[in-house]
Amino acid sequence: METNTTEQKNKIIIYSTENCKFCHMLKDYLTEKGFEYDSVDVGKDAEQANIAKEKSGQLGVPVTDIDGKIVIGYDTDAIDELLNIK
Repeated sequence: METNTTEQKNKIIIYSTENCKFCHMLKDYLTEKGFEYDSVDVGKDAEQANIAKEKSGQLGVPVTDIDGKIVIGYDTDAIDELLNIK
């Protein structure tokens, strides 16, 4: 039986705003590494902004939720560790 090693197992949600430079950098980084993610614009959705605040304890973006683990800001070291990126 053959396994597809490119199949993504991680659920990634990025809480961001449209004009956040670090949010765009983070999305580009994950795309470069071959990861898919759901992007939530907290600038346009107050309910989602509250969810991001509850998860992170702060109002800043980006907030990245990887399988329930939260990364605040553009922290590629933490993201690499959670996604096993070498």
